[in-house]
Amino acid sequence: MKNSSFQSVTDQVTETLRKGILQGRWRGTLPGRNQLAEELGVNHKTVEAAARQLIKEGLLVPQKPPLRRRIVLPDRLSPEKINLRIRILPYEAASRSSAHMIKLLDQLNQLGFAADFARKSLSDLRMRPDRVARFVAKIPADAWVVESASREVLEWFASQPIPSLAISGRFTGLPIAATSPRYKPALIRATRRLFELGHRRIVMLVREERRRPHPALVEQAFLDTLNELGITTGNYNLPDWQDDAAGLRDCLKNLFSHTPPTALILGDNNFLPPVQQYLARRGLHAPEHYSLVCPRHDPAFDWCEPKLAHFSWDTNRLVRRVRNWAKQVAQGKHDRRQHLFNADFIEGGTIGPVPGNHE
Repeated sequence: MKNSSFQSVTDQVTETLRKGILQGRWRGTLPGRNQLAEELGVNHKTVEAAARQLIKEGLLVPQKPPLRRRIVLPDRLSPEKINLRIRILPYEAASRSSAHMIKLLDQLNQLGFAADFARKSLSDLRMRPDRVARFVAKIPADAWVVESASREVLEWFASQPIPSLAISGRFTGLPIAATSPRYKPALIRATRRLFELGHRRIVMLVREERRRPHPALVEQAFLDTLNELGITTGNYNLPDWQDDAAGLRDCLKNLFSHTPPTALILGDNNFLPPVQQYLARRGLHAPEHYSLVCPRHDPAFDWCEPKLAHFSWDTNRLVRRVRNWAKQVAQGKHDRRQHLFNADFIEGGTIGPVPGNHE
C-alpha cells in the first residue's frame, strides 16, 4: 500500500479496499478486520473506519456478527464483468522481490486481471498439502499460480476445480498447467565440464522437495551423468539435510571434514551467501580451492568478480506463458499445457581445474 503525505492512513486504507472491491479482489463478503489489518499493516480500528466509509458509499452492507460485511457492486460491475482474481503462491517470501515474479505480477495487472501475491508462502506453510488446502480455502481467488511446489502440493492443486499453474516444481505427469526452464541439458553440460576440469567429488545441494521421496528429474539426471562418467554416486553427491540454515551449516561441516568436494552445484540462490561465508572462514575461495555453480542469474552477479558460473533462462518466455494461460482461464477454457524452455549454462569464473594442493 503506497503512502501519501496528502492522505490519512484511514483514507489510504479506504482507497485500497475500494479498489480491491471494484477490481474483484474480494467477492461476496469482505475479509475480517483482523485479516485485513495484518495484510495491510495497520490496526483493526483503521480497517473499521475504512469499512464504515465504504458502507456509506454503498459498497458494503453490514451483517449481524459473526457474518462478514457483504459486498454490493454497482450495476456496471456485475460479477460476470469482474476481472479474474489471480493469486500467486510463492515458494518463499523472498520470491516476491525476484525480477521475473515482479514482471509477472505487473503484466498480469496490466492485462486487467486482479493479480497479487498470497500473504503466505509455501515455506510459511511448510510445503504441507493440508496447510496449503486450509490457506487456499480462506483466500478469494479464481486461479492460482504456484511457484516451485513439491509433488504432493501440486497433486493437491491438480485435483481441485479451481484453475492453477505451476512455475517450476515437480509437475511432470500431473494434469496441471505449468511452465519452467528446462535445466536438465544445461546441468548435464555443467557436470561434464567439471569432470573435464578434473573434478571427481562433485556435490549438488538442493531443497528437500527436490530430494524426497526420491530425486526429481533434474537431480536424477545429475546422478546419472556422474555414473555415466564412471563416478559411483550416493548420498555424498546429493546429501540429505535438514532444510534450514542450521541444517545447511551442518551439511557443509560434514562434507568438508573428511573428503571435501572439489565442486559445488547449488540448487537455490539463497544458498550462495551462507556457502561462500562458511567456506571463506575455512580459507577456501572459488575457483582457487573449489568450483562453484549457481542455479540462476541474479542482477547482483554482474557486480561480482570473478563472474559466477550459473544457469540462465529467458524470463520473458515464462511470463508470456502465464499471461496466455490467464487469458484462457478468463475465457472459461481449461488450459493444462506444460511449456518448457531451455536454460543455458554460463561457465563464468568460479569454476576451474582441481587445484593440485586441494587434497
